[in-house]
Amino acid sequence: MSQTLTLGHSPDPDDAFMFYGLAKGLIPTGGFAFEHVLQDIQTLNERARRGELDITAISFHAYAYVSAQYALLPSGASMGDGYGPLLTAKEPFTRAELARRKIAVPGTTTSAFLALQLWLQKPANQLNFIVVPFDRIFEAVRSGRAEAGLVIHEGQLTYQKEGLVLCQDLGAWWKSENDDLPLPLGGNVIHKRVAPPTRSAVARILTASIQFGLDHRPEAVAHALQYARDMGRDLADQFVGMYVNHWTMDYGEKGREAIRRFLGKAFEAGLLPHRQELEFVD
Repeated sequence: MSQTLTLGHSPDPDDAFMFYGLAKGLIPTGGFAFEHVLQDIQTLNERARRGELDITAISFHAYAYVSAQYALLPSGASMGDGYGPLLTAKEPFTRAELARRKIAVPGTTTSAFLALQLWLQKPANQLNFIVVPFDRIFEAVRSGRAEAGLVIHEGQLTYQKEGLVLCQDLGAWWKSENDDLPLPLGGNVIHKRVAPPTRSAVARILTASIQFGLDHRPEAVAHALQYARDMGRDLADQFVGMYVNHWTMDYGEKGREAIRRFLGKAFEAGLLPHRQELEFVD
């Protein structure tokens, strides 16, 4: 009898690409069945706080609050290697100006929001922000509900089409300030209620799905296109390449150090309640 596990991920091109092999039944699953739950990352972060899903994509910011419940899987990371969440606006604001402007953000437990606090050197209670679904950020800025927008996902490649300009690339800033490390944005985790042998088996299955997508790129990109808002094949392929790559297959020591550095700096700045010890599934 197969064991069914809930698997949460975002309805965006890079996650769709990663889970193409698994979702379409193109890789062996060793008797496990997966119930795919597609929700935006802020919702997945909140569900992880409640321990609802067996396996889920999660922001590394949110992982700081659930590390007692969930272990990090060795694959599935989204790393901004010299690029990352963007601060965009109708006009180019400086850092000092942005610290005073109303910013539309995609969620308070996203890694983008933690990076914003680190860049501005201000905690959330000293910022002027509104929370908006990630795919409504542009609308919030265009309508004047916000003066700037913190853009994640494919909006990083399409903001100019929306008539906005770049104020700051947080991934580029992070890399320049942190020994060439990538900005850790999100990863996959598994609940510790799942038995350790099953955790390891799931880790192998998810890694195999990512590898299948990379080995069958045209088909996997075609599958991902259904989640690519306002993007053609070439732009979707470019976006997938940004966030499904060697970091995604395995963090490596440099990737793990990036997470430790990111959460460690946040703790030292008073943005997290305690220092994190990372637990990875073998």
